[in-house]
Amino acid sequence: MSRATIRQILLITDGCSNAGEDPIAMSALAKEDGLSVNVIGIMDEGDEDERGMTEVEHIARTGGGMSEIVYARQLSQTVQMVTKKAMTQTIHGVVNREIQQILGTKQEIEDLEPEKREELTEVVDELGETASLDILILVDTSASMKNKIPRVQEALLDLSISLRSRSGDNHFCLYSFPGKRKQVEKILSWTPELDSLKGAFKKMSSSGVTPTGPAIMEAIKVYSKRMKKGSTSDERADIEEAGM
Repeated sequence: MSRATIRQILLITDGCSNAGEDPIAMSALAKEDGLSVNVIGIMDEGDEDERGMTEVEHIARTGGGMSEIVYARQLSQTVQMVTKKAMTQTIHGVVNREIQQILGTKQEIEDLEPEKREELTEVVDELGETASLDILILVDTSASMKNKIPRVQEALLDLSISLRSRSGDNHFCLYSFPGKRKQVEKILSWTPELDSLKGAFKKMSSSGVTPTGPAIMEAIKVYSKRMKKGSTSDERADIEEAGM
């Protein structure tokens, strides 16, 4: 399983979807395709949008992922935390399914004897370091995000640096919504390095609408093409994202 691939969609937004398909329905489709949708909701000091933050939580829950609501100044640390926790959550789900298949029961890691549980915890930790990681990043570039984009760039660069110590491969790609000419626009193709974000972010433009649903739908299509092509020589060893 050392060549397995963990696939995540990382959605960074600050408001409610108001154009295109229902993002919660699209998130459910992503989960069906073996992806997890992790969402970070950014808000300004004293600007709590209850409807928007509720949507953030529902998108992540439906997509089998994690959600966090943060102020812009806390974004960098939160992006790293959500990414790593989501990886562990995924691997736990895979290991638990294996346990159930072997034992023929509904046992999970926490139900095992301490010695066995410790061994499996070590396996989870090892997979977190050795599995390949694909992260498709969706950045909300609606008008209200204009002043937050520099924070997003900083957070994603920090994420790339924090993941370099892993022995597994890391690949990232970046899409913004809305784009200049269409609802969702590719900013950065799949790459092992996010350093090129410094130039990529200059391509982004802000608009008033927030087509979150179409953005998630585009992410599903991108992953579908990537999996068909095979991003590694042993693509059959993929770990499918486990829903909560």
